[in-house]
Amino acid sequence: MVFSSITFVFYFFPVFFCLYWLLPFRNTVILFASLLFYAWGDPGSVIILLAFILLNWMFGLMVSGSAAWARYWVLAAGVTIDLGFMLYYKYLHFLMVQAATVLHALHLAEVKPHEIALPLGISFFVFQGISYLIDIYRGDVAAQRNLVTFAAYKAMFPQLIAGPIVRYRQVAAKFSHRRVSLFRLQTGVAMFIIGLAQKTLVANIVAQPANDLFNLPPDQLSAPGAWLGAVCYTLQIYFDFAGYSNMAIGMGHMMGFTYPANFNLPYVSQSMTEFWRRWHMTLSSWFRDYVYIPLGGNRLGRLRTYFNLMAVFLLCGFWHGANWTFAAWGLWHGLFLTIERLGLWRLLAHAPRPLRHVYTIAAVMFGWVLFRADTIDQAVLYMAAMLGRGDGNEITLPIEQYATPTVITALVAGTVCAVIPRPAARASVATLGPVVGSRVVASLAVNTAFGLTLLGLLICSAATLAAGSFNPFIYFRF
Repeated sequence: MVFSSITFVFYFFPVFFCLYWLLPFRNTVILFASLLFYAWGDPGSVIILLAFILLNWMFGLMVSGSAAWARYWVLAAGVTIDLGFMLYYKYLHFLMVQAATVLHALHLAEVKPHEIALPLGISFFVFQGISYLIDIYRGDVAAQRNLVTFAAYKAMFPQLIAGPIVRYRQVAAKFSHRRVSLFRLQTGVAMFIIGLAQKTLVANIVAQPANDLFNLPPDQLSAPGAWLGAVCYTLQIYFDFAGYSNMAIGMGHMMGFTYPANFNLPYVSQSMTEFWRRWHMTLSSWFRDYVYIPLGGNRLGRLRTYFNLMAVFLLCGFWHGANWTFAAWGLWHGLFLTIERLGLWRLLAHAPRPLRHVYTIAAVMFGWVLFRADTIDQAVLYMAAMLGRGDGNEITLPIEQYATPTVITALVAGTVCAVIPRPAARASVATLGPVVGSRVVASLAVNTAFGLTLLGLLICSAATLAAGSFNPFIYFRF
């Protein structure tokens, strides 16, 4: 079950929300609803999730209660087990394939790697578990002694499958005391509807031509077609993930929690460094705090800083999936950040703003080709087509076959929403708060217009879902 479904929007969440506010044991309601939500999409992995919850709860207590000399080793054991979960389920098959390839090339043995089912959301809840144990070790948060409360945090369905990566210390206080004001409820509803519209009215629409164009044989891919596919995927992955994050953050507000923001208009960035301050912010901050800084950050000289950057982005790439394309994508971004630190940022600082923007978007889009392709060879051939060196032709596959009026409308709307800053929109959300005096009439008009817009977006999104339109979700792969 995904957030962008009729079942979730009109059945699961409304029933949960009513029970959540009617029953006194809200943490228990969160836990059981979350386990039901998880089982709905992946019933076979519920035991894995429960085992992971129990182990991290126990290790949290042990890290907190151990003698000073033993705390590090308890932490190391807990983090190793967490990483072991992810290594087995996400990377063991990949490693076996690589080993089989090497053995076959050396004529030593024939190995047939067996498939391992990937539990939903494992990349996210493993990182949450690691941050929980490290934060206890650092003294940033106290270990949670109530198993139900901890399980409710770990399994909390709005952020379980695809983030944002919510650290325990960010929400710990809310598990013992939380309330929802009318303003907070309105904000939550607005964010959920906006996220739903981003997912259904933009991401889902551009997803189909992106899939079709990336799946074409290289000799049928023209330069315009390749660019159309890249642009579609660039908008798809942003609105797919940002929309899902906004829905999660909105539901958090409705439940009394404040989840961290995950995106801040990344496609307005003027450099790749700025892009990573705006894209998937909970992931980039996680790698900064738990990998980059412990490796030495930028404190050990330039060469070590560049090594740390490349190592972090290589890990970031592999975090997204067990494929060399993800590793190449991570190294691509790490290389650009390194080059900018080497001095490119000085040139960018004196370049015209549009030129800086074009540079960043072009680098990001070519990176997305690596991210989307199934193999490195496919990515190289796709990039070659984008540069006009492919073998495709417009007669065989006219671009109009993919650039339908609906797709063009979604591309235009998505580009406007992704690139142009919207202070007026942010001001509109802010006016949902209390108003006094002469502001009442003006605020009422703005609130009414904003409310009608949200209602229209909800109706259009629901109609699209009811029609059974294409509704993939990219980050289920991770």
